[in-house]
Amino acid sequence: MHAIVGDTIAIPGRSVGQTGRLGEVLEVRGPEGGPPYQVKWEDGHVAVCYPGPETRIQHDGHLDVS
Repeated sequence: MHAIVGDTIAIPGRSVGQTGRLGEVLEVRGPEGGPPYQVKWEDGHVAVCYPGPETRIQHDGHLDVS
């Protein structure tokens, strides 16, 4: 997984019907764009994120969670 500052990160819901999360990558803390990432989530909460295999990164800043 590779991200740069400003990318959109999307984590799908954990179960059917649960809404996923969208956020903006504020800081890349891993080597060569790897995790962990500091992320500002849609609700304004800022946290360090260690993304799992289901996580998607969108480099143009636009991504939908289905």
